[in-house]
Amino acid sequence: MSNQMNKSRANKLPEHGPLDENGREILLSLKNIDITFGKGDNAVKAVTDASFDIHKGETFSLVGESGSGKTTIGRAVIRVNPLSNGEIYYKGVPISGKISKSLDREVIRNIQMVFQDPAASLNERATVDYIVSEGLNNFHLYENEAERVAKVENMIKEVGLLPEHLTRYPHEFSGGQRQRIGIARAMVMEPELVVADEPISALDVSIRAQVLNLMKKFQKEKDVTYLFIAHDLSIVRFISDRIGVIYKGRIVEVADAEELFDFPLHPYTHSLISAIPIPDPKLEKNKVLYTYDPSMHDYSEDKPEFVNIGHDHWVYGNKKEIEKYKKIREAGVPVKSIQILDESTSREEVEAKQNEAIDQIITDEFLSAPVHDTGSIWLGVISFFLPIIGIIAALIFKKNNYIRNYKVLKKGAIAGFIVIGVLIALLLLSLLFVVI
Repeated sequence: MSNQMNKSRANKLPEHGPLDENGREILLSLKNIDITFGKGDNAVKAVTDASFDIHKGETFSLVGESGSGKTTIGRAVIRVNPLSNGEIYYKGVPISGKISKSLDREVIRNIQMVFQDPAASLNERATVDYIVSEGLNNFHLYENEAERVAKVENMIKEVGLLPEHLTRYPHEFSGGQRQRIGIARAMVMEPELVVADEPISALDVSIRAQVLNLMKKFQKEKDVTYLFIAHDLSIVRFISDRIGVIYKGRIVEVADAEELFDFPLHPYTHSLISAIPIPDPKLEKNKVLYTYDPSMHDYSEDKPEFVNIGHDHWVYGNKKEIEKYKKIREAGVPVKSIQILDESTSREEVEAKQNEAIDQIITDEFLSAPVHDTGSIWLGVISFFLPIIGIIAALIFKKNNYIRNYKVLKKGAIAGFIVIGVLIALLLLSLLFVVI
């Protein structure tokens, strides 16, 4: 990701943004941003150290489960959510924090947003004509009334509505129609960047493709760039140039669309892809569903970083994980994210194959996990009563890649030391009282 950003505060946007090492123009760049809501003990960190670039003319999709911070980042881009750390650059100019009034107007003019909830984002007391025209009026983007009317009518037709709808109010429309009005309101401004926050989630399945084709049409004709926020990977795959995956406020993987689906290296990305529904109910019934468990990572000593492993593929992990991700990628064999089991397979065999699939996909570490690395509770019990021996055994197991055994022994030993410490403290107190 390019670091050729203008650090100084500017009053005007340049015509073009900086270029990355591949000669692509960087339109938007997020650099190590944190977003926190609340203060003190009530503070909640919604986004942590998020970084990615969006190139001019592309569709960059940000995907993750509900509550992962996708919309929070989108609102930060349009300057609704303030940052607690980091910086957002537009065409190389910092636009987060306090900026000049003239620059603020340029940012508003050039970056528009299609909100997730069309009912809440439209003024119920205003007609569709007023809603779509509001940006045109604020920025005087027409020479006379006839031009304004023509722009509004043309845009409302392009999103699949009729000119007679302009005199109606939002409550007279369905959720899908209200979303089209929101898209028209954004596109009539002819922005360079559109933050599309789940723009098709409120639409009927039968017309989702029409809206997506419409957005691609705008992109082709007007060179619009999209930050497309979504959770439906089946849609994202076919409209995105690049995809970023976010988990609990942290970007864990960024790559080209096909690259990400062929080589989902981070376990969370693999879990999202495995959850894509299959239209055939028989296949869906026998699909292996991979569940991501964040406790599989041991970041206690080897701290994780967001690293480019080659092929413009960025992954979050510690040094050990990154080396394994590189090996998987350089092998060039696509990772099998969705596995279908035979109907004749028993439930026990299904569970066994699920575990085998999980071990096969994650990393070489889990591929090569020792057979007896079971993490038995009895190891924890022994370590609790003999904590010194437990710690020594834990270190030996860790050195030999017995990760589950290591974790159980470590927990047992820590609990044992705490109990011993409490007993010693009580004994000392009792002796003190006897002496007194």
